[in-house]
Order: sequence, then structure tokens, then C-alpha cells
Amino acid sequence: MTKMRTVDAAVAILAKEGAIEAFGLPGAAINPFYSAMREHGGIRHTLARHVEGASHMADGYSRAKDGNIGICIGTSGPAGTDMITGLYAAWADSIPMLCITGQAPVAKLHKEDFQAVDIESIAKPVTKMAMTVLEPGQIPGAFQKAFQLMRSGRPGPVLLDLPFDVQMAEIEFDIDTYEPLPVEKPKASRKQLDKALDMLTAAQHPLIVAGGGVINASASAQLVELAELLNVPVIPTLMGWGSIPDDHRLMAGMVGLQTSHRYGNETMLASDFVIGIGNRWANRHTGGLDTYTSGRKFVHIDIEPTQIGRVFSPDLGIASDAGAALDGLLELARERKAAGTLPDYSDWVAECVLRKGSLQRKTHFENVPIKPQRVYEEMNKSFGKDTTYVTTIGLSQIAGAQMLHVFGPRKWINAGQAGPLGWTGPAALGVVRGKPDETVVALSGDYDFQFMIEELAVGAQFNLPYVHVVVNNSYLGLIRQSQRGFKMEQNVSLAFENINSPETKGYGVDHLKVAEGLGCKAIRVEDPSDLSAAFDKAKALMSEFNVPVVVEVILEKITNISMGTEINAINEFEEVAAQGADAPTAIIAMLD
Repeated sequence: MTKMRTVDAAVAILAKEGAIEAFGLPGAAINPFYSAMREHGGIRHTLARHVEGASHMADGYSRAKDGNIGICIGTSGPAGTDMITGLYAAWADSIPMLCITGQAPVAKLHKEDFQAVDIESIAKPVTKMAMTVLEPGQIPGAFQKAFQLMRSGRPGPVLLDLPFDVQMAEIEFDIDTYEPLPVEKPKASRKQLDKALDMLTAAQHPLIVAGGGVINASASAQLVELAELLNVPVIPTLMGWGSIPDDHRLMAGMVGLQTSHRYGNETMLASDFVIGIGNRWANRHTGGLDTYTSGRKFVHIDIEPTQIGRVFSPDLGIASDAGAALDGLLELARERKAAGTLPDYSDWVAECVLRKGSLQRKTHFENVPIKPQRVYEEMNKSFGKDTTYVTTIGLSQIAGAQMLHVFGPRKWINAGQAGPLGWTGPAALGVVRGKPDETVVALSGDYDFQFMIEELAVGAQFNLPYVHVVVNNSYLGLIRQSQRGFKMEQNVSLAFENINSPETKGYGVDHLKVAEGLGCKAIRVEDPSDLSAAFDKAKALMSEFNVPVVVEVILEKITNISMGTEINAINEFEEVAAQGADAPTAIIAMLD
């Protein structure tokens, strides 16, 4: 056995577990851990400007690629509390992420020492495990358990809090004999899946709802294969978007109150059976449960047993990893196809395709200031199928989900449930770390962009290039729209006359100057006819300078984006598409 500091053992464990990408800020209470990373040399560290930003970078890195676990590191006290929003975003969307904090020495934990806070208690509600390690000998086991928990069942984040004296203590440890603990995932039985398939094939208009669990299980290919074998349309959730490509004939659109397609909602309402795989029945997807569930039966397959029945009771619930369930369903479906017992759903699929080619929203507007719909139309034209989009919340995200196109898993990266403003920029940097050779495009409203704008400097310092599209209407647009029900417009305007930048014409913050001051490149667009050239220029600047490039689009100040309170009662505030020219980048061209 070899005697070493606990932090040297911890860093060796990180490398053996395959977690070699860290984001954080050093500080006095975590310096021993940083010295161990320096000595080891195998953990790449990206210096953030804010610890919350570091947590979102680690989150984005985890989401970027199958098997990734991002690491967020900070000192004691406020560094840990700054991580809480990042932990919540990861926990809410089932993302594995490891947060590591420094802490005051064990003997001083009850003495109100400088920057000593009970981060274990604070973090517990938004983690799978939060632990202040009080004994040096517990370090290997704590890290070993953390990795097992992050990967087992419903994935999620963990926080390990390391007192200074525990970090400095020496223990006997042999990395060669260290082994990761087995990952625990429930698996559906043949009998359960047989019943689920019996219920599906008894229906006339069945649907598969694919949630984020399909992507977490790296099972998108199996999902598509099953849908093709059964010839059954697929409705991806917001977190499952990309599990089946948008241009696949069986991709029937998204459903919901906000991030949904007109044709997706209509197809859901026309269905009589739904099998949900790896999804949560989130309220923005379902809307009112009476409308959502009426007239159809449900099977719910989820890795977390307590998730089944949480929102409504399905006709059949199965606790299983999505990948294991899809593998089992595929085996059964192949047997039934060989026996000639699968129903023919061609007419039902044709109905869904017809809706997809007709129930569309208009995107082609020539207005100045620019309507947001036109921005997404031009993004569809300018960015290819390999593009990964990163966004969080706001009218920008809602309209983007309605009008952009996604062609594969992990190409729509969205803090879906927590939706913290400021997440987009730092998360995009983490995604670039995880996908260094792919095109990454972030989408923000002006307020989301301003929340953690300082992290642009991280992209410039570490050469993490991506395009950040900022749709600027100088408003908290989603909140303004929600205030309509209160007959008010209170504290939502961001506009002011910028005495240093009159060229912003009353829109307030000069994002170009700020971005350039932080070492990035920036372009402002005020006419829709200039959007295509601006996106081309952004790609060229990104390639030439290897830094983030901001494309700020000046929008009309007030646009109400389609949404409602029930999936059968969505308010279409703008005119819908009536001919192909109204929606030229629609997946299926509308017939004139």
C-alpha cells in the first residue's frame, strides 16, 4: 500500500472513474485539492468567473455526451451556496454532476469559522448525496459511492464537502486495487413488456412518448428501431427531443402548453393509447390532466419506481431503465412481426404526417424591428443537422422549441425543469468542452444573457468557440406575457437610454461592447434580410478567432408567443401558416 494525502487519492479516483473535466475557482479551503490536481496532471480544469457559472459548465459538459460526468470545484462557504442553483438544475433534469467544496477544519465546524457553512444540509434536497467527509479514511469510499449514485437509477448530482484537515491528512491507498462500484438499474421483465405490447397493439391510434430517460440511457437508436418496427408515431418530450430526428416520418411533434407543435398537440388528442418511456409527465407537457388523459390508456416506464403514479396513475406502470425496456420491447416486437401478429398502423401514420405538413406556425415575417419567428427560420437555414443547441428558459426558448429543428440525441441541451436564467452561456461552454469538434449554438433572451455574461471571458481565455444568438427585445418577455392575465406590465422593461451607446436606440445594455470587452466577437442585426449573412459571418469569426461570437438580434419589443393552459386550447397570437412561403423551413413543406 502507498501512503498519500486524501486529495491525491481522490484525484486518482476521478481519473479512474473517467471524470477528467473540471470547472471551478480555487480558494484557500480547497487549495490542497488543487495541488493534488496539479500533481496528478490528468484532470483538465477550466477557471470560471463565478462558481454558479462553473456548476452550469459542469452540467453542460455532462449533458454533451454519453457517459460524461462534469466536476465543479469551489472553496468553502459562498462557493458551495453558489453551486446550489447548478445542483438544482442538474437534479431536476437527472444529470450526473460532481460538486466538490472545501470546508473549515473539522474541529472548527461548530465555531462559526470564516466561510464555514453547513453545505451538506443545504445541498441535500437537490442532490442524490451530500456529505461532509469527517474522517480521512472515508475519502475513497465517499468518492466511490458518489460515482455509483450518480450513475445508478435516475441519474443525478452529488456534493462532497472536504474539510481542510481531512484534505491534508494521509491515508494508505492503492489506486490499482480500486474498482468502481456496480451501477444499479432496474430492468423490466418479459411478462411486463408483453402486457405493455398487448395494450399497444390493441389500440387503433397508439403513440410512444419518449422522455429524457431515453437519451440518458443512450437508447435513441433502439427507440427509432422500435418505432419503425411497430410503425407507431413518436412524441418526444422537451428533454427527449432529438431521440428521434425531426425529419423522421414517425416523429409526430412535441406536445404541451409552450414548447410544442400544433401538429403534435392535435396528434396527441387524436390518440387512444400512449406508452411513455423515460418521461415524467411534466406539467408543461401535459397541461390539465383531464384533457391530457381523457379517452386514452397509458403505460408508464421509468427508471425511478416512485415516479410512476406521481402525476397520474397509468393503466400499467413498469420500473425499468429505458434502454433495458426498449431492448426487451424490440425482442418481443421482432417475434410478433415474424409471427405476423403486429397491426398495420399505416393509415394512422399517414394522418400524423398530414397534420405535420399542414398545422404549422408562420415564421416568414419581413417586419423591422424583427419578429422572433424569423430568427429561428434563418437559424434553420444557416445551421446544419450536426448543430447542438443550448438554451434554458424564456420566450426565446419557447419559440425556439416551436420552430427550430433537432436531428439527434444530445443536440438539444436545455435546463428543462429548473430553467435558471443565466444557465445558457456557461452551459454552452461546458458543451463545447464535451463536443470540441461540433457546432454549438446558444440561444438566449437579453435577460438570460445578462445574468452570467461574465462567463464569456472564460470562452475567450480558454478558446471555447460557439455562436450565441441573443434575441433582444429589452423586456422580460415571458413574464410580461404572463402578466397579461393580471392586466399589468410591471417591472419587466429593461429598456433605457444608454448615454454611452446611443446606437442601441433605447434598448439599454450594449451587448456588443460588453462581449468585445470580455474578449469575444459580436454582431448586431436590425433587419431580417441581414440575418443569414450575420450567421455566416459569426461562423467565420468563430473559426478565425476561436472564441465565442455573439449575434444580437434587435426584436420588436412585444411579441406574444403561442401558449395556453390546455393542449386543446393554445392561443395562437400570430397568424398561422397558410401556405408554404409562410413556413419555408418547416420539416414538411406545406402544400399551397
